[in-house]
Amino acid sequence: MNTPLNRRDFIGTGLVAGLGAALAPTLGAAPSPRAQKDAPGSAAKTMLILGGTQFLGPQLVRAAQEAGYRVTLFNRGRTNPHLFPELEKIRGDRNLEVLEGLFDRSFDIVVDTSGYVPKHVQRTAEILGPNCGRYIFVSTVSVYPEGDERVFDEGSPVTVLDQETLKSVKTIRESFPFYSGMKAHCEKAAAAAAPGKVLSIRPGLIVGPGDTSDRFTYWPARIARGGDILAPGVRESSTQFVDVRDLGEWIVRTADARLVGTFNAVGFRGVVTMEELLYGSKIVIGSDCKFTWVSEEFLAEQEVQPWLELPLWVPEASKSTYKNEAAIGAGLTFRPVGDTVRDTLAWHLEDRGAAYEWRGKLTPEKEARVLAAWRARGS
Repeated sequence: MNTPLNRRDFIGTGLVAGLGAALAPTLGAAPSPRAQKDAPGSAAKTMLILGGTQFLGPQLVRAAQEAGYRVTLFNRGRTNPHLFPELEKIRGDRNLEVLEGLFDRSFDIVVDTSGYVPKHVQRTAEILGPNCGRYIFVSTVSVYPEGDERVFDEGSPVTVLDQETLKSVKTIRESFPFYSGMKAHCEKAAAAAAPGKVLSIRPGLIVGPGDTSDRFTYWPARIARGGDILAPGVRESSTQFVDVRDLGEWIVRTADARLVGTFNAVGFRGVVTMEELLYGSKIVIGSDCKFTWVSEEFLAEQEVQPWLELPLWVPEASKSTYKNEAAIGAGLTFRPVGDTVRDTLAWHLEDRGAAYEWRGKLTPEKEARVLAAWRARGS
């Protein structure tokens, strides 16, 4: 039997895969490539990104460059080190507290995309806080705890961990089992170390080109393949996600606006249902597929795993909604979902190809078997 997932698992699943490269052994300090050249007579705004080379990071770098920022990266040089040769790159390791390259540096904006352990965030915020204008921490809506509450805004309670757990976790890998609470305590650590300067951004599911977690990519690729598609659960069930490019661009806008506080960074203006997403994707892609909607109860009987095997599907009893009015009021915008679908499929086919082997997703054989059983039940 498969073990059911709770709401926190739905958001956090795929974290290990997404961070796998970040956990490779540390390299020795590498010389920095040549720095960016400012335009003559310019006084470039400066931004330090902790991370910067995986999924959200590159989109953030590009958005910052377009907005006129002189960008510096701090990371271990293990993930996509070939990216952005024109940038200054500071080598270090938060797990090992190799942070010497951050001392005596000043930046207008610091964006922390790689903070998972409160001690790590506290230390970098202590070092950088006095000499930066804003410290932007990329958190997660997973900070909200399990319980009866199903609608969360920025004022909702967050997960609290005991001091023994907080003291015992020293590396990113060790933080995974406590992801929700660790991220919540990271927010607090940043705010305490750099008072009055911290903006905590809580994205939900981040999707789009470059997302190797496949928590969204499965659907454009499956629809493109055509045929009879198992559509899970309730047609009117809402779904929330944010395109990585929209998130990166908005983070830069919050930097320019010198915002502080906390914001849920999730879509959309109004409700987007699973039915709208799937049928809209069919139209955008130009697929000849058809959808067969199968009840949650039957999927449970067939041991089809929500979120894992069928991305975006969360049973109604476990579904949460995250309010985004504050972020929209602060300038968060959303490109048409069709653009996200089209661009994600194009990236998938170009970078990975139609023969890509999906990890843990519903196989064609199991999909056909469940659909056949569903039809037999109705006969």
